[in-house]
Amino acid sequence: MWCIAEIDAEYRKRMYRILKLYFEPYNPEYPIICLDEKQKYFIQDLKTKIPMKPGSPEKYDYTYKVAGSANIFVAVDPKAGERDVTVTDRRTKKDFALYIKHLVNNVFPRAKKLRIIMDNLNTHTYTAILETFEFEEAVELISKVTFIYTPKHASWLNIAEIEINVMDIMCTGRRINDKHTLIKETTAYQNERNEKKCTISWDFDKEDADKKLSKHYVN
Repeated sequence: MWCIAEIDAEYRKRMYRILKLYFEPYNPEYPIICLDEKQKYFIQDLKTKIPMKPGSPEKYDYTYKVAGSANIFVAVDPKAGERDVTVTDRRTKKDFALYIKHLVNNVFPRAKKLRIIMDNLNTHTYTAILETFEFEEAVELISKVTFIYTPKHASWLNIAEIEINVMDIMCTGRRINDKHTLIKETTAYQNERNEKKCTISWDFDKEDADKKLSKHYVN
């Protein structure tokens, strides 16, 4: 938010739409789903770690090597307190399309349509779905989602970033050395948060936005 010198009409239009959605009454048939991605590098220590013990955290040496990476898809229904964390090798158009299918069929199967808030990454398109699946399946899948894009340079509007920050604090912010461990730990994180129905409250509305940002408005 703070690096933008000017906020034009298109930025405000998208921002207002998302803020309005966040204050809608919850409707499980048409949930607001916030989606984001995080790259995680696998870090392998070159020296043996000193394990955690009572009163002393685990200690790492400063020397390490990077042994590959993975992508983490994070989708959260902030009002229902439900989230999905899925690890993939990459974040291509196909990976994105397969993840959307996973959300529709497996994570939120009772919803009539998912309204998905996300950023403008070039893989985040309906075309990605059309290129991945046979036409009839792609059209059926597209009918069950609406993509809502944040303004450029406005990732702060995506509640999924809050979920990722929590995940980093509880799970992914430390060194992890392989994909198997990453999947194990993110799955445990996801399951614990879902069992507790951890919701995310959003209090920043249109009036707050205008008050705080209007000095940057143009057009």
